[in-house]
Amino acid sequence: MDKIAVVGAGSWGTALAVLLSEKNIPIWLVARNATKASYMREFRENITYLPGVKIPENVNLTADYAEIADADMYVIAVPSHVTLDTIRAIKKNASTNKGLLFVNVAKGFDEKTGNRLSQEAAKILGEKDLFCTLSGPTHAEEVGRKMPAAIVAASENDEAAKRVQELFMTDRFRVYTNSDLAGVEIAGATKNVIALAAGITAGLGFGDNSVAALVTRGLHEITTLGIAMGANQETFSGLAGIGDLMVTCNSRHSRNRSCGVELGQRKKLKDILNESSMVVEGVKAAKITKELCERYGVEMPIADEVFQILFKDKDPQESVLDLMLRQKKKEWHLGIEEE
Repeated sequence: MDKIAVVGAGSWGTALAVLLSEKNIPIWLVARNATKASYMREFRENITYLPGVKIPENVNLTADYAEIADADMYVIAVPSHVTLDTIRAIKKNASTNKGLLFVNVAKGFDEKTGNRLSQEAAKILGEKDLFCTLSGPTHAEEVGRKMPAAIVAASENDEAAKRVQELFMTDRFRVYTNSDLAGVEIAGATKNVIALAAGITAGLGFGDNSVAALVTRGLHEITTLGIAMGANQETFSGLAGIGDLMVTCNSRHSRNRSCGVELGQRKKLKDILNESSMVVEGVKAAKITKELCERYGVEMPIADEVFQILFKDKDPQESVLDLMLRQKKKEWHLGIEEE
């Protein structure tokens, strides 16, 4: 029987541990520190990140990596900027030489290189280890309360994707497989940037028409970058693409959208981040996305305006005007510079 360790006791890690507890297999949920693990162990609830969701007794709470050294599968549920360090720590402490399966649920790029997380993880993992990304329109607040949802398990190894599909699938959590790991990762990281833009639009007081136009064009931008980076166009029409984009741009649970709303109301980014207990992945992703656009010769006007608002203190209202007055184009122009 597999031993599963969910590393990261935020909202998503907790929700996934609760989900996996239904499979009657050993589950460990690893918190950041012993104090948090002890509190969750005593009260069987993550009051900070997922209040109101009971943590079953068969979920073991710990902050000690030694307790998960013999796990067979690691679900990495930490923010993207510490994903690789977390994998390194796990590999260092692992007590077995057999192949391990790493399931990443963070959505972002590597800050140092701009590469996808799986590309950098490959430099850390052993030859026998496998990597899979689990991504889609799945807010922890709903998954933890057993509301129906669907997600994608993406891996370049079909058996790894099928193994994750089998493990996570329940009558309320449907898992599809996809071999386009690049597309799923790119979609998951860049949709957070568009969600910031959707929030800004709402914060400015604009209506449904404005948000619909922005999200639609945002999907086009994401797809354009994805194709330039070697992903399959079809992926962006699926759960990890348009599905995740829709929920992140429209849901009250979306921290990226919420951050955007406050930006649209002229609140300073520094103040927003200081007041948030959760990581707003879209902020770092906006900077990296701009670098990727330059690297691959791709136009992403919406993402660029988000960058200008975040890092150049551009007025959101001015960004909207600049987007509306851009040069006339065909709807399906891919925006890739030609030689």
